[in-house]
Amino acid sequence: MKKFNITVNGKLYKVEVEEIREDVTSDVSEPKSKPSPSSKPVDLPIGVKTIPAPMPGTILDIKVKEGQPVKKGDVLLILEAMKMENEIAASFDGIIASINVSKGTSVNTGDALVTIK
Repeated sequence: MKKFNITVNGKLYKVEVEEIREDVTSDVSEPKSKPSPSSKPVDLPIGVKTIPAPMPGTILDIKVKEGQPVKKGDVLLILEAMKMENEIAASFDGIIASINVSKGTSVNTGDALVTIK
């Protein structure tokens, strides 16, 4: 974690920022943090990966549909965390196998957001 001072509209905020690797994919059966009570680990077929939530927040918008092809860098959904909108992007090319959240869903770090094959 790195610590920063950020000034917004004249008000100083002290924040801690965690660097996230570009390849933030993981299997649902190996979450990076303790899953929420609603998360159930499942066995995924080979070649199917999930895009996990990089931080706790609320899903504001979903930009993809099941069966849609995506390229690395395409925006999959918008996650609101600490009153900021964060674009969650695909970290590899593939086809959307499932969308594991809906608008308004609260997620925790590591929760499976989207499954890509």
